[in-house]
Amino acid sequence: MAEHRSMQRAALLDAARSLLSEGGTEALTFPALAERTGLARSSVYEYFRSRAAVVEELCEVDFPVWAAEVEAAMAAAGTPEAKVEAYVRRQLALVGDRRHRAVVAISASELDAGAREKIRAAHGGLVAMIVEALGEMGHAQPRLAAMLLQGLVDAAVRRIELGAAEDPSAITEAAVGMVLRGVRG
Repeated sequence: MAEHRSMQRAALLDAARSLLSEGGTEALTFPALAERTGLARSSVYEYFRSRAAVVEELCEVDFPVWAAEVEAAMAAAGTPEAKVEAYVRRQLALVGDRRHRAVVAISASELDAGAREKIRAAHGGLVAMIVEALGEMGHAQPRLAAMLLQGLVDAAVRRIELGAAEDPSAITEAAVGMVLRGVRG
């Protein structure tokens, strides 16, 4: 029974990812989740009390996976500067990933305070990864520099997500160049 519930919950989360990446938060409805998974609409409520609860669980499940990919790319880099570059490149490479598109759709939506706090905490963990490398590069305020660096990454993510006239690789190269010139001093 527990395994069945776990599989149903995973199917609901996978359907939620698809709905969010295809149509944004407006597409994430319980009737749509029920249709995608073959469950009765009332059964969806047995797993999640609200749309915000679906969003919170997606953040809890997907953000650590995404962060681990960024962390692994940084760990493979040899110098603090290379870690900064890996941090930017890996995040921008993940933009096309369904998990990322879902998180972007989620972050653009109106959520309850609990869901917003979980997203904020997850982003804080991501930013914390780069603070040490910036400190090793000699920044007097590495946390501030990390927040500003993430702001540039977020702007590049939005540009890629919008389907801007520029090729995503051009956006990535511009972002990496701006970040590296900025963190060098």
